[in-house]
Parts: sequence; C-alpha cells; structure tokens
Amino acid sequence: MESFKFAFILKLMLKLFGITNELSKILQTKDLNIVLAMELVDDVKARLAILRESGWNDLFSDVQEFCFTQSIPVPNMDEEIPVRGRSRREGRTVTNLHHYRAEIFYVAIDKICVEMDHRFCEGSNFVLDCFSCLDPKNSFSKFDVDKLSRLANIYHADFSDDDRGTIREQLETYVHQVKRHASFTSCEDVQSLAMKMVQTEKHLVFPLVYKLIELALILPVSTASVERAFSAMKIIKSNLRNKINDVWFNDLMICYTEREIFKSLKDVDIIRTFTAKKSRRGHLPVNFI
Repeated sequence: MESFKFAFILKLMLKLFGITNELSKILQTKDLNIVLAMELVDDVKARLAILRESGWNDLFSDVQEFCFTQSIPVPNMDEEIPVRGRSRREGRTVTNLHHYRAEIFYVAIDKICVEMDHRFCEGSNFVLDCFSCLDPKNSFSKFDVDKLSRLANIYHADFSDDDRGTIREQLETYVHQVKRHASFTSCEDVQSLAMKMVQTEKHLVFPLVYKLIELALILPVSTASVERAFSAMKIIKSNLRNKINDVWFNDLMICYTEREIFKSLKDVDIIRTFTAKKSRRGHLPVNFI
C-alpha cells in the first residue's frame, strides 16, 4: 500500500468512479428515469474521452503530490522495466511511463468504454431515444410521433398489424389531448405519467400509447434489479431449504425484495387480514389482534 503503483491505481480508480458515479447510481434505482440515464450516458462517454486524451498530466501530477506528502518514492518514468508477462531472458523492456500510461491508464479507461458501448450499443440507444419521447416535461416537448410509432415495429410481438396501422393516429390524438389537460402538467417522468393515465382512465382511451409506457417502465436498461433478485434467491433458497414450492418461494421473494414496503405495514393489520381470509382451527387471542 506504500508503493507508487498502489497510489497511482488508487487515484485512477477515484477519478473513474467520480466520473461514473451518478450514472451508476441512477442505473441502480428501481424507478429508472430513461431520459436522465441517456443524458448521463452521453456525458460520461464524453468525460472519459477527455480524460483519455488530455487527463494524464493532471492525474500524474496529483499522484506525485500525494506520494510526496506520504513520503512514497516516485520511480523514474524514463527507466526501463521488463515487459509484463515476458521472461527477462528475452530482454524486452518498456519505460515506466509506457507501463503506467499505456498499460494501466489507457487500458482501464478503454475497458469501461467497451463495457458502456456493449451495454448501450447503437440499437439500444435508438430504442432508449425513442422511449425518451414519452417524457412529459415541458408540456411533452420531446414527443415525437415518428420515433414512437417505430417502436411498434421493433416490439412487433406486442402489437398486431392493426395496432401498427393505427398507433400513429392514436399518438397524434393522445398528445393533443394531454397537452391541454391540466392534470398532466404535474407529471415529471414516465412513472408519474403512467399513474396519471390510470387515474384519469386515459389508459382505456389510448391503450396502445399506454402499452408503450408500460414497455418503457420495464425496459431492461440496468441489470441491478435482476442481480439483487438472484442474490435474494440464494439467501432464501439455501441448501437447508431447497424444497420450497414455487408459489411459496415467489411470496418469500416479494417479501424480501420489497422489504422496505413491508416494514411500513403494521403487524396488527397483517394479522387481521390473514385471520379474515378464512376460518381456522386455532384463533389468535382477541387482545393480541
């Protein structure tokens, strides 16, 4: 921990985590805001590109200052060292500068960029961009009928031929109506838009538009929720409890993954609801419920 290499990697990781922090947080939230996520993806990619092109000098100066404060010796960047993974007998060497800049600095940034390009490829970005047109902010300023109607072709299994033929007209009527409907001015995101449509029964008037909103809400932009679910499965269904049937297991999963909601419920209300479902042989004491 008192070596220059450790200090260099520490400072590099702090820099990278600082750039990707907001994007990582928003991708792990359950109520994912697609518009904010897409804006952050572009911003993070741009910052990573700037860091790779012109961020070396500032980072290296920061590491040097840190090492000087902590009395950590800084190696000579022009000194040659054996190539990593090669035998010393081969005689192949590189400078410390090449090792830290090309083999660590560039590689770390490139790996993050490759992962982001894989997760947010051109096709995924187009779909996300289309769904972002549902954003109700600024009186549905981003609403684009052409992009939203193309989603019906992309999700062809969810829309029939008749649906794909009529969705454009329904979108036109929908946007005209919600723009002049006072109750929709309070909507800030797609989640609140979906709730407002159900409250005003617009989901019955515009079923195809509401189906697009539903698809936007379940869009798998992040695997955080899935990973949490698998972690919960390992906790609940252990080697000692490996014969739980699917119904009981599903109920336990809901209670565990949504435990924050269940914590807000009173035990007395749960007991009363359970008791009122059907008559039982044993009855809980009256003073208990």
